[in-house]
Amino acid sequence: MNPIDSFKSQVLNNIAGLANDKDIQALSRIWSRETNRNSYTYNFSWLGRPIIQYPQDIFAMQELIWSVQPDLIIETGIAHGGSIIFSASMLALLDMSDAIKCGMSFDPKVSKRKVLGVDISIRDHNRSAIEAHPMAHQIDMIQGSSVAPEIINIVHDYAKGYKNILVVLDSNHTHDHVLAELEAYASLTSVDSYCVVFDTAIEDMLDDSFPDRPWGVGNNPKTAVWKYLKSHPEFEIDKSIQHKLLITVAPDGYLKRIK
Repeated sequence: MNPIDSFKSQVLNNIAGLANDKDIQALSRIWSRETNRNSYTYNFSWLGRPIIQYPQDIFAMQELIWSVQPDLIIETGIAHGGSIIFSASMLALLDMSDAIKCGMSFDPKVSKRKVLGVDISIRDHNRSAIEAHPMAHQIDMIQGSSVAPEIINIVHDYAKGYKNILVVLDSNHTHDHVLAELEAYASLTSVDSYCVVFDTAIEDMLDDSFPDRPWGVGNNPKTAVWKYLKSHPEFEIDKSIQHKLLITVAPDGYLKRIK
């Protein structure tokens, strides 16, 4: 076995060991619950904009984007814009890589790769900051409910010009809303790409963790994922991602389209 394959094999063994280590998994869930009290995910930014994610999940998304090589990333939930700016910057790196491979000059302004963000309310100060950002040329935004028929139609029409699509769902976290988003957008996911459903970890939190929110234990993205998968065998949970991360807001949320 060559050194590269040997290292990959070692990593797979590491992940398998973590998957079978119930103690470290339990400790990771406790860590997530305790840090949630202080809104830990609010502490990070990407290229100057708050991203509201665990660093571990940001790293996992980088790996997925490099592996999938999407030409379109669809994201529901914009907030401060850090996530769509992150996705745009990753797409820009793919463009640069393609240009280097072909021996061509790299012009970021002519990229065909795009991030499409959807949010029911894009606040003026966030929109202004996103539109003024250096990654803005790679981003389009739609304001409206992600589960409204007219918005779903706009997104599907937009996606028609793309072949390799990755989907990220991170807006309203109630069971019914996420299930409706899955029904609306998961089908746009390309085979061998991912539909990533964030904040499934709500199911693993304490009952009183979200007193001012309409979601909680028994009513959240993870329960929606479980129901969706019962009738959609074209997707499977890629458990290897949560096993290697240990700390993630998306346990059972990394859905790979297999057919």
